[in-house]
Amino acid sequence: MFYFDFHHHKKYPCGIYNWNLNESVPEIPFSAGIHPKDIDENFNENLEKIKMISQRENCFAIGECGLDSLVSADKKIQEDVFLRQIKIAEELRKPIIIHCIRSFYEIISFRKHTRQAMIIHGFNKKQSVAEDLLKNNFYLSFGKAVLYHLSLQNIVKMMPLDKMFLETDNEDFNIEELYKKVSEIKEISVENLHERILENVDRLVDTRRKNKDFLEL
Repeated sequence: MFYFDFHHHKKYPCGIYNWNLNESVPEIPFSAGIHPKDIDENFNENLEKIKMISQRENCFAIGECGLDSLVSADKKIQEDVFLRQIKIAEELRKPIIIHCIRSFYEIISFRKHTRQAMIIHGFNKKQSVAEDLLKNNFYLSFGKAVLYHLSLQNIVKMMPLDKMFLETDNEDFNIEELYKKVSEIKEISVENLHERILENVDRLVDTRRKNKDFLEL
C-alpha cells in the first residue's frame, strides 16, 4: 500500500512533490513556489514563472513559500514575495504550502489575504503555537520528528484529524512508519488514518479542478 505524502522531494506519485525552479515540470502532482532561501535578485522573474507553471492541472498547490528569520533575504522582500504568491493562489484557487521559521505570528497576519487553505508544513513547534494556528484555520503537516519528540506526539494527539497531514519532506525514511506512529497516538487504525488524510486532500481540491490522479492509489 502507498501512503499519501503531503510534501516530499522524491519523485513518486502518491503525494505532492516539491518542485524546484530549476527543474523541468514533473508529470506527477506537485507544488510550485519560491522558498525564502531561494529569494534573490531574480525574484520578479521567478514569480512570473511560478504564476505560469502553477496554472498546470497537476500543480496542486503554491509553495513551499513563506517567511524564515534565519535566511539572508531581507524580511520586507520575503513578505512581498510571500504575499504575491498568496495572490497567485487566490487567483487560481489553490492551497498554499507554507515554510515558516521563527515567524508564525507574522504568517498568521497574512491569513486575511486569502480564502484558500494554508498548510504549515513540517510543523515542530510548541502546543500554544499549534493552537493559535488552528484557531486561524491553518492545517498542520507533520514529519519525521513525530517519531521521537514527545511534545509533538502530544500535539498530534490533540490535533483534529480534519486539519492534519503527514509528510517526509526531504528526510530519508518510509512514511509508513509515520502513519503507524500517528495511528497509535490517535488510537485508530492505519487504514482509517489514511482515509481521513485522503479526505483532507480531497477537501483542498476545488471541484472545478478535481483530478483523480491526486487520490488514485
